[in-house]
Amino acid sequence: MTNRNYDESSIEILEGLEAVRKRPGMYIGSVDGRGLHHLVWEIVDNAIDEALNGYGNEIIIELNKDGSVTVTDFGRGMPVGKHKSGKNTLEVIYTVLHAGGKFSSEGGYKTAGGLHGVGASVVNALSEWVEVEVCREKKRYLMRFENGGRKCSGLKELGPTNRTGSKVTFKPDPKIFSTTVFNFSTICERAQEEAFLLKNLKLTVKNNFDNEVKEYVYAEGLKEFMSYLHEDKDVLHETVAFSDESQGIKAEIAFQYTDSYQENTFSYVNLVRTKDGGTHETGFKTAFTKTINDYAREQGILKDKDSNFEGSDVREGLTSIIVVTIPENLLQFEGQTKGKLGTPEAKTAVENVVATQLMYFLHENKETAFNLIKKIQRASLAREAARKAKDEARAGKTNAKKSKEILSGKLANAQSKDYKHLELFLVEGDSAGGSAKKCRDSKFQAILPLRGKVLNTEKASLMDVEKNEELNTIVHCLGAGVGVNFDIDDIHYDKVIIMTDADTDGAHIQILLLTFFYRFMRELIEKGHVYIAMPPLYRVIKGKDMHYCYSDAELNSYREDGVKLDIQRYKGLGEMDADQLWDTTMDPEKRTLIRVSIEDAALCERKISVLMGNNAELRRDWIDKNIDFTLEEDYKVERNG
Repeated sequence: MTNRNYDESSIEILEGLEAVRKRPGMYIGSVDGRGLHHLVWEIVDNAIDEALNGYGNEIIIELNKDGSVTVTDFGRGMPVGKHKSGKNTLEVIYTVLHAGGKFSSEGGYKTAGGLHGVGASVVNALSEWVEVEVCREKKRYLMRFENGGRKCSGLKELGPTNRTGSKVTFKPDPKIFSTTVFNFSTICERAQEEAFLLKNLKLTVKNNFDNEVKEYVYAEGLKEFMSYLHEDKDVLHETVAFSDESQGIKAEIAFQYTDSYQENTFSYVNLVRTKDGGTHETGFKTAFTKTINDYAREQGILKDKDSNFEGSDVREGLTSIIVVTIPENLLQFEGQTKGKLGTPEAKTAVENVVATQLMYFLHENKETAFNLIKKIQRASLAREAARKAKDEARAGKTNAKKSKEILSGKLANAQSKDYKHLELFLVEGDSAGGSAKKCRDSKFQAILPLRGKVLNTEKASLMDVEKNEELNTIVHCLGAGVGVNFDIDDIHYDKVIIMTDADTDGAHIQILLLTFFYRFMRELIEKGHVYIAMPPLYRVIKGKDMHYCYSDAELNSYREDGVKLDIQRYKGLGEMDADQLWDTTMDPEKRTLIRVSIEDAALCERKISVLMGNNAELRRDWIDKNIDFTLEEDYKVERNG
């Protein structure tokens, strides 16, 4: 072991914004395309906070030709006077972490999601340059920063103006980010979501590369959001929306049942998405289930001898949108990225609003209420039947024998029983499956060949899944159940790796499998267990050297010097022998895996519904607007296993 000194000289102090540049992932999550776009959201969140507090009703986001982004709001304009620290206040906002106008009751914000002193300074730290223009008190000011937040000059007064607001332009630093190319569709999708959440707020997105402009403004707010989410779904009733205030916390709720079997909950706090839930979601689910049960007993649908409906019964097919507005003195997030709400008061407040407003709706809409409870009763009966079958499978040998029969001749299982190190490869075709079985490390790698394309489960029921041979085999392989009975703690493998040909058929199989996991085993994706293998497209022999190329760009890099190449294009996994498949795609020391994650649940739900639903026109329109087959997408990539 190397003997390294650890003493006073080992302790390094990072001044100013150096800490952000040193560890950007701590502040924005990653330095890939997701982290890049996070910079935009940090500035936009600040602009939205102005609108949320009643200052300005329009925000403009521009993608500029030089690779920079401009965000303009029409709020009050950031302060530009002398701060108590002795510096200009605008300089403090953009150069000092945790300095802002939203940390105290005197800061000018009753509610806020973004924090000027965190978001603005982090964006500055990770940019080549930032320009901030402020219109305030009849005057226009400008300040510029370069090279990770270093002030170029003092605050400049540019002259008189009649408008108010702030205009921030920044250019991300290519030394920090793996890509600095912003995606217009990604920006538009997020802007549209924000416009749904705040009625009558106009968000305009401009692509100055080709003069494309998108405008989003919604008078009906959450109702229009629900229509957007359910555009390709069969709904059981009109969207129900209500809002009220309790304990100083405002809750705005919308819900609608569809004929599907999945539950979808989208929650927000002060317009910030809480993808990991929190106390507001807990309050909603608790109150919703209790109110449905109370109503069912009040109406005599549930008798004294009957058990209450469980939460999973009540929420089957339910899509709900929860938006809470919390005063700054009560706001508690868990983690820097604000993904989970921790405010205890939010649970009680949402419970109070939902219990009152939902019961009122049920009494005023008796026919709809009875139809929904019939659906809940069917879900309860199906859950009980599935639970009974699962208990029998765990206790009896007959079902174990049946499972063994289903997997016999298909699954080449791993020798180890330590699931934390086991991998299951779902392989396209018997030929590739045969090669994978030959080359695998049988201690920890299992192989399951798939015959043909699996069922599209976007509109499928649990019974449809159980009848489908390929999907039923996958369910038995994983051993954790399916649908409402899926239990992540019972999973037999740590990694489920989809390994298909690098062509359109292979991509289609990937999408079908991902749709199945998303609809019937969503926690498998949420907990990071699903991966996509990356087989090479080409084998290139250049003189005495052999290389594998995973993209056309990589292949072209070998063509630059004019040396003659021997190129083999792999049309499928079956064209590789066992050694080649191991070296390129299965060896944990060399392979590249894409880990599948759900970054934005609302957008994910919408895209799967459009791409895998019955409306071909919607699907074609989305592909035309969003897919460029000459560009590479951003993925979360794990190298070396």
